[in-house]
Amino acid sequence: MGDKNAQCMGGNTQTLGERAAQCGRRDCFKEAVCINAGRVYDACRDRECLEDLQVFFVERDQDVINNALGVRLKAADVVNVVIDTEPVPFNRGYYSVDITVYFCVKLDVSMSPISPSCEVRGLCVYNKKAILYGSEGSVKVFSSDYVGGDDDEQNMPAGNLPKATVQIAEPIGLGAKIAPVCESHYPCCCVPNRVARMFAGSFDHRLAEKGVKVTLGIFMIIQLERQVQMLVPVYDFCMPDKICVDSGSESPCELFKKISFPADEFFPPKAGDLHCSEAQMMRGQSAGAGNCGCGCGCGN
Repeated sequence: MGDKNAQCMGGNTQTLGERAAQCGRRDCFKEAVCINAGRVYDACRDRECLEDLQVFFVERDQDVINNALGVRLKAADVVNVVIDTEPVPFNRGYYSVDITVYFCVKLDVSMSPISPSCEVRGLCVYNKKAILYGSEGSVKVFSSDYVGGDDDEQNMPAGNLPKATVQIAEPIGLGAKIAPVCESHYPCCCVPNRVARMFAGSFDHRLAEKGVKVTLGIFMIIQLERQVQMLVPVYDFCMPDKICVDSGSESPCELFKKISFPADEFFPPKAGDLHCSEAQMMRGQSAGAGNCGCGCGCGN
């Protein structure tokens, strides 16, 4: 096996792609090494249509909403996610992941049929819970950072308890409407300071005469991972194949001449052309005459 691996490496002059192609990624590697990494023990994905989320406004923007005739949802953005992980009683190894998502929504508000609309921002809150397996075991981890000629800097003690990770795609705004105010849903002191500072005001429901509800679509992935030691196969160190190019010796005009003409900016591609480009990138095929390699005939 050692002779085979030595033969597969082919010397140090080969690029990473050539080595991988010559070796074959399954049965030819240089050595097995132990690494410390986060292993995902459990994960789930979700597609949620969040219908009729209450929007909360600060005093200045609430005055605008009180005189609104109609609203239109322009954009929505995830500004913060608060995660709380707790073990599930009588179910060893499982954890409850409580997630609170804070959205900042932008609305176009119409106050008169003859006047232009104005833009306001509001806050939406969404709560979700997931039960995931995070395995068992708990140790205390102590570490330090090397400092030459002095005592090493001691890091804060840590543990290997499961860590929850939430990935959320950009929200999709599906609609907005004026609705009666629901005082019981208004946030009080539960809004994190980091989020509250973005709106420069307080969310006082006593000033609200009208409310706004929005509908958002979100995609998310929730994971539970632990820091563990794993034995993994290693092909070689990652030596970059690309040579660094210094642009300081060339004139700005010479650099500009190397930029391709942006034809798509002047002649926007059709929907079929975009589909072909995506399929071509996924399959790694180059477009032939009259065919881009995806079988849709976009070259015609």
